[in-house]
Amino acid sequence: MPAPRTPSSTPDERKLRAFRIAYDGTDYYGYQRQPSVPTVEDAVFEALRSLEVLAPDAEKPAGYAAAGRTDRGVSALAQTIGLEVPDWLTPRAFNAELPADVRAWASADAPEGFHATHHATRREYTYQLYAPPADGETPLSLESVARVDDELVRKACRELSGSHDYHNLTPDDDPDRTERSLSIEASRDGDYLVFTVAAGGFAHQLVRRLVSLVREIGAGTSSLEKVDRVFSPEPLPGPEGVAPAAPEPLVLTAVAYPDLEFTVDEAAAASARAVFGERALERKTGARVARELADGVETSDS
Repeated sequence: MPAPRTPSSTPDERKLRAFRIAYDGTDYYGYQRQPSVPTVEDAVFEALRSLEVLAPDAEKPAGYAAAGRTDRGVSALAQTIGLEVPDWLTPRAFNAELPADVRAWASADAPEGFHATHHATRREYTYQLYAPPADGETPLSLESVARVDDELVRKACRELSGSHDYHNLTPDDDPDRTERSLSIEASRDGDYLVFTVAAGGFAHQLVRRLVSLVREIGAGTSSLEKVDRVFSPEPLPGPEGVAPAAPEPLVLTAVAYPDLEFTVDEAAAASARAVFGERALERKTGARVARELADGVETSDS
């Protein structure tokens, strides 16, 4: 049940508050509102209208900003929004009107002038890449998946980290967005490489193109010298370009605000764990069914 509310007939005293929002981006066309398609921001604003925090004719809440604009299919653990709200609006109360795949789970009272976009000092993404090691075995049905050399992956990550102009790894062309200081690391987890990419901010598609380039190098389809070519001032022609990796394995996992102290709402966090845990089980079961189909198809009619 939501927390007690101030009656709508009594004006609510508003305060600036930041919320941590987790969401499964599978069914959304990204975070930011777009015409005629479902977005996470639409879900957030509809919940605020249902709670009478946002007026029906208001475009957005007072003081509103979000930490990031994730693309279609991308999920988040730590999307952070700031807005002016009545004191009773806790994450638990917020969840009463949010869809199940969007969960508020922590909050922090923010100082005057707080801006969730501009005041974030660090953003971190993780990417789960299926990339069996070169010395491992790949199921027959996945023989088309390239194996990777983990040492080449580590070298590529080191070369790509640091302060550079990443203009060849994003459709953005503004140097204020393409020049970044970032770190990229990869750790082995069975047949998966788990990439962690951190920076103050990111140009459009940069994380997914970084992952794609590292995969090329690790699989041997591109050499380490391609990193130098990517960092050169000249644009990469189409055939030499780096396409973004798929969006679904990408998660916004952390956003840092030195001046905020977030408090986890235990009831809201439990709700989030239950929702996403159930989804994990459903997908694990679905993966087993798909594996049975893939492994059961005969290679001949014998």
